[in-house]
Order: sequence, then structure tokens, then C-alpha cells
Amino acid sequence: MSEYRPPLDDIGFCLEEFADLPGLAVLPGFGEVTGDLVTSILAEGGKLAGELLSPLNSIGDQQGSRLENGVVRTPNGFRDAYQRFTTGGWNGLAFDPAHGGQGLPWSLSAALQEMWSGANLAFSLCPLLTQAAVEAIGVHGTPMQKALFLPKLVSGEWTGTMNLTEPQAGSDLGQLRCRAVRSGEHHLITGQKIFITWGDHDLAGNIVHLVLARTPEAPAGTRGISLFVVPKFLVNPGGTPGQANGLRVVSLERKMGIHGSPTCTMAYGDNGGAVGYLVGEENRGLEYMFTMMNSARLGIGLQGLAIAERSYQMARDYAHQRVQGRVEGAPAGAPIIGHADVRRMLMTMRTNVEAARALAYFAAGALDRARHQPEASAREQSQRLVDLLIPVVKAWSTDLGCETASLAVQVHGGLGFIETTGVAQLYRDARIGPIYEGTNGIQAIDLVGRKLMRDRGAAARDFIAGIRASSGDLAGAKGEDLSALRAGLAEGAAALSRSTDWLIETYGREPSLALAGAAPYLRLFGTVAGGWLMAMAALAALRRRSEGSGDSVFLKAKLATARFYADHVLIQAEALAAQVMRGGPSVLALQAEEF
Repeated sequence: MSEYRPPLDDIGFCLEEFADLPGLAVLPGFGEVTGDLVTSILAEGGKLAGELLSPLNSIGDQQGSRLENGVVRTPNGFRDAYQRFTTGGWNGLAFDPAHGGQGLPWSLSAALQEMWSGANLAFSLCPLLTQAAVEAIGVHGTPMQKALFLPKLVSGEWTGTMNLTEPQAGSDLGQLRCRAVRSGEHHLITGQKIFITWGDHDLAGNIVHLVLARTPEAPAGTRGISLFVVPKFLVNPGGTPGQANGLRVVSLERKMGIHGSPTCTMAYGDNGGAVGYLVGEENRGLEYMFTMMNSARLGIGLQGLAIAERSYQMARDYAHQRVQGRVEGAPAGAPIIGHADVRRMLMTMRTNVEAARALAYFAAGALDRARHQPEASAREQSQRLVDLLIPVVKAWSTDLGCETASLAVQVHGGLGFIETTGVAQLYRDARIGPIYEGTNGIQAIDLVGRKLMRDRGAAARDFIAGIRASSGDLAGAKGEDLSALRAGLAEGAAALSRSTDWLIETYGREPSLALAGAAPYLRLFGTVAGGWLMAMAALAALRRRSEGSGDSVFLKAKLATARFYADHVLIQAEALAAQVMRGGPSVLALQAEEF
């Protein structure tokens, strides 16, 4: 497997143009975010990703994590890499300085998350879950919990997890049975949790589990779930790990991919129960957990993007080297990158990557503004945009990650099906993305049933209005014909608008019919949003070219990928809209017993 090379040119472009890092720098708390600082952070983070984490990717896949005498052992090199990761301060980049973080923008952290994930997806899941735990405790924890756990979690000296589902529950968290019984100042937790990513390992001195459980008097369903902090080791008054808590790893899952990441079945209740500390109020655990899940969903979307980027890199490099068949108009012995169909696949992959990156960084920038804009109304408006985009970023990006990894296998031909090339690992690793943190079907239901319906489409219509407002900019562009982009974007916006109106009207009278079109609607939303941002990238490239700034080859490629997106991707919008508005009856045509 060729090593990962962080695409710093496009990452920097997207941070500036879509996350609007220069605009974020004027917000309270971000005054030190200069261009030089960002460039330095990205360069050093890229070195860590390419030189340290990437070489461990295939090792983690081949060795996997293993359970030995009740202790999880990670693959060779992971422990040393994690120590370098934390001592370098990378874990605390975007966290509150009050708890030892550096207070830098989440959008900059998102760029680094993309690099960690592209270099080594299995490794990157560990700090991703810690990040989510920090957010949940930081927002909902007591002062004691924050003082006790956040400094060690922020530094990475300890890691965090999410303990949600159980064998009988799956995605239906209302079926949870894990129990929490008060015992003095804490609760005793009993029960079993499954699919716990990095639930145990040998990287850190303690693991802080955030566990959903029910108290004895709790109401049934999701309204009766509470959230508890349950550390692997109880914490001494001085903040050091003490005696072992009443929890253990029962087994590790044998998985299709991400073998380096230990996925644990956890048992709580040894010696009468595991000590847990209630977070916030009883019966509000699911609400609190969504603080973690939204952060994690953005992170998983970035992982889909990262897998797509590395898949593209490997396919491109192979296409430059592999000689196969006769390329029309080229001398004998020309590499396969000359074949039109290979170039079609590579352009599809590259365009997918650029569109997904633009949307993910756009959402990350909105998240920063939702947290740091001085005016409450501006924060609220940005949060509405974040809430709308999170399910799209998560689902659309991870679907593209799978599709792009599949194309990488195809470019490699028969060798792509052979494990020694490494591209098969990317295909296997990518497949978890559409399942993690709420399946992509659940993301689509969330987009339609919650995000559209809670404001009757107001946020979505504002977003579509922004797309339409860009039409004039495309018409007035100088030095390049952007008419294809303008026409494609207008058609895409119209298709998205019609579908949005139809779903809102239909959901009110026949929810199942509307939800039958939820998945194609999410795909439509991502496709049109990606097309809009690709068009904006083309305009930015023209502006930079006229100013004489930026690399001319990079800017030319931006215009080419934007045109390809309009010709090959954005034209799918009408078909997706037809699926949304006309496809429901055939989805529901058979009764369950008829399948």
C-alpha cells in the first residue's frame, strides 16, 4: 500500500473558502488564528499523518487488536504512535483552554481529523470518541465531573467512549435494559453493551465510558434513559487512576475492516455493579448523548471523505504506473491513465472527494460560528444550518467513501481484489461508515422527519435560496464559460426545492410515503449542495487566477472538476427528485409477509 499524502493544497483552499477561516479569526477567542499558524499546524499534522500513522495502517489491518487475559492489546506501533500524538498536543487542539485545550476552531480540527482518518482510520477512531466524551461532559457534566475528567480527556492521557446499544436494542435505544441503582453519591451500573469502539485498549491510563442506563423508576422507552460517567478505573482524590471498576471486556468483534480498532462487548456489574456518576438530570440521557453523537457524525463524515481521498490517491498513482492494453493515440507501453474510462473513474473519484470536503468544511465552519458569534440570533441561525447539514455530511460522505473505494479497486483491476495491494483494505474499512453513529437510513429519516418538519422546511429553504443567489455570480464570471455550472445548479436547486415542498406536505398526511423517499432526498441534498460548493470553488479559482495568487495547475484543475461535476453528477438531481416524489408507492407495494 502506498503511503497517504495529505492534500494540503485542497485542505487549505477549503478551509479558506468554505469554512471561512479568515472570517472565523475575527470572532471572540480566535484572535490568534493567523494564516501562518494554520499553515504550520497543517504541515506538522500532515507529517504526523503521513510519516507516523500511515505506515501503521496495514500493520493494524493484518495484526488487529486482540484480547489477552482480559486485556486488549493493540497492534505493533499503535501505543508509541498514540504517545507521540498526545505529547504533541494534537488531542486538545479545539478544546476549551480552561481544561487544557488550545481553543482553536473546530474547522481546523476537522482538517486534522480528515488527515488522521486518511492515514489510519482504525487509529483515528480513538481520539474521535474521546472528543465526543469531552463535549458531552463539558456541556452537561457537573463541576466535579468536569474537574475530575476533562483535563485528562482533553490531553488524551485518558480516552473516552460511547456505550449506547445492547444486543436486543440495535438502533432502537428505547429497548435498553442496562440498569443504574443509586448507592450514596453514585449509581451502580449493571448490564451489557455491544459495539463499543475502543472500549478497552493499552494506549492510555484510564478509559472514561459514557453509558446509557435506566434507573428503577424510569419511564419506558427513550424518555427513561439516563447518562452516566463510568471510568475503567475509579479516580483517586489526586486525580490518578485507582482501583478497577466493576466492568470488563467480554469479547472483541471479528470485523470486516478497521481491524486495528478494538470493538468490544462490555459487561457492567462485576462485584455488585460498576460505579457510575449521573450526568445532568435523570431521564435526559439520550438528549445529552446527542451532544456526542452530532460531533461524532461530523467526524464519521470526515472519515468517509478521508477514505475517498486515500482511495483516489492509490488509484491515481497506480494508473500512472500500470501499462495495460493499447491507449488510442499513444505509443505502445503507455500507462492506463491514458484510457478514457480510467480517466472517467479518476475524475469521478476526485470530484467526489472535492465536493465532500467542501461540504464537510462548510458545515464545520458553521459549527464554529454557532459557538462563537457574539450575537445570539447569529449563533441560532448557524446552529440551524449545522443541524440541517450534519445528517447530510455523515451519510452522503460515507456513501461516497464506499463508492470511491470501490472505484479504486476497479482501477486496480484484478490486483485491486488482492489484499497485498492495500486498496482492498480501504474498501473493507470504508463500509462501516454508513453504519456508524446511526445508519445512513436513520440519517435520512432524521433529515426528513426532524430537520425538515420541525420548522416546516425554513432552514432548508434558506439554504436553497443561498444556492439560487449564486446564479448571478456564475453569470458574471469573467475568463471562463460557467454556463454549464449555472444551468446545472439552477436545475438542481429547483429539484431540491420541489422535493422539499413535496416531503413537507406528504409527511403531514402519510409519513411512511414521505420516508420512503428520505434516502434519495438526502442524496439529492448532498448532490446539489456539493454542486453549489463546486461552483463556488470555480469562482474562487477564477478570482485567485485574476489576482495572480495560487498555483495555476491547481486552479485549472478546480475549474475542470467543477465542470465534470455539473456534467456527470449534478444532472442526477432530477432523477433523484423523481425517486423522492414518485417512488414511494413501489417501495411500499409489498407487505412484509410477501418478501
